[in-house]
Amino acid sequence: MARAGMERWRGRLALVTGASGGIGAAVTRALVQQGLKVVGCARTVGNIEELAAECKSAGYPGTLIPYRCDLSNEEDILSMFSAVRSQHGGVDICINSAGLARPDTLLSGSTSGWKNMFNVNVLALSICTREAYQSMKERNVDDGHIININSMSGHRVPPNSATHFYSATKYTVTALTEGLRQELREAQTHIRATCISPGVVETQFAFRLHDKDPEKAAAIYEVMKCLKPEDVAEAVIYVLSSPPHVQIGDIQMRPTEQVV
Repeated sequence: MARAGMERWRGRLALVTGASGGIGAAVTRALVQQGLKVVGCARTVGNIEELAAECKSAGYPGTLIPYRCDLSNEEDILSMFSAVRSQHGGVDICINSAGLARPDTLLSGSTSGWKNMFNVNVLALSICTREAYQSMKERNVDDGHIININSMSGHRVPPNSATHFYSATKYTVTALTEGLRQELREAQTHIRATCISPGVVETQFAFRLHDKDPEKAAAIYEVMKCLKPEDVAEAVIYVLSSPPHVQIGDIQMRPTEQVV
């Protein structure tokens, strides 16, 4: 069902990173339901292709275009934006949903693990943001939106050494989003920037973080009624449907039962 405030986005193009699962897939589905053309990207596109088929068979008014992109590779990102420009015109909404955590502590973590988190959580997000803005600017799009899927770990440091570097990358996302908001104002544009910062969401996130201890990963989701990816997607729709004069800086959302 079309949501009030979403009418102006029908037929326009949104880029969603990390669209192969979890929050990214839920956001992608929600946007297609609202009639948008969505480029969903990830390193592997099989899941996105399945989602595109589901959306089509369900009769959703929008379209999902799967695109393979390794977000840790800048050339891949630039190639994707070039393809979007030549085939679809350009990006009106950019949703940076891709993110990852590795259990590399500050005292004994691997440099490769740190780099992996930084490349995806910070650099890829920044490159996609820059390219999305340039795409909007060159087409005189003055009402675009850039949404960063952040984390509550970007606002407090949990007492869990396995996620301290991850938390640092998410604090960076908090700073980047506010810096982006300021630069967009300086550029005298009405393009908006927003963070959405969820707490524990039931996805494959914990299983990838604790890939050597699946029981530990499962326990994270069993101690409380967690957020669902669809809850975060609902927040994205709320942000996009807000009136043009409303700037939503950050939505912090936790499971009701979450303590930290």
